Amino acid sequence: MPLQTFRYAACGGGNTIIGLLVFFILYRYVFVNDVIDIWFMSFKAHKAALIFSSLCTFCVGFLLNKLVVFTESNIKSHIQLFRYFLSFFANLCIAAFLQTMFIEILKMNTYFAQVLITIIIIALSYLTQKYFTFKQT
Repeated sequence: MPLQTFRYAACGGGNTIIGLLVFFILYRYVFVNDVIDIWFMSFKAHKAALIFSSLCTFCVGFLLNKLVVFTESNIKSHIQLFRYFLSFFANLCIAAFLQTMFIEILKMNTYFAQVLITIIIIALSYLTQKYFTFKQT
């Protein structure tokens, strides 16, 4: 296994655990109502937990990927951050769509669905980060 892939797996695994723990805590103990009103918007509890856990993993994930995994990239930090945000936002949209499909349409267990969605997003995220966000020029 290449060192970069190992580092991505180790950092991504830690970040994934953080994300799933934050999701579980928020969904189970914070967002206890079916509909959550945040500012001027309303979200179902699993969507609100997804958004807030994703914001947490966005920060941790960018720092780990920049400083530990993709250290050879010579792209400027602000460009990496912008690209990382684009990748993050696309993955968040895909995750929200999959949540709707798995939880609301297929009636899957929320926690099981979130783990399955996380596995799918990890694969997509690795490809976009390696070949877009932190690519070597």
